[in-house]
Amino acid sequence: MTSPDPFAAIADPNRRHLLEELRRAPRTVNDLAQGLPISRPAVSQHLKALLECNLVTVTNQGTKRIYAVNTSGFTGMNLWLDQFWA
Repeated sequence: MTSPDPFAAIADPNRRHLLEELRRAPRTVNDLAQGLPISRPAVSQHLKALLECNLVTVTNQGTKRIYAVNTSGFTGMNLWLDQFWA
């Protein structure tokens, strides 16, 4: 079984927007959905794709699920991109 491609995950503009918002601060799905013209369930699906690629993390705080950028998840992408500047 292959792991999901993080480059394919960030090809979607809504997912890039979510990552940019999460870069500023960890947030809930409801917080993130307020800034997008898509539904809360759609935001959840985008976050699931980013989670599967290890680009975000999620922690439970009571009944809330808090999403944050997983900087270590970008290591492989950075290594691949860096080869073009070496």
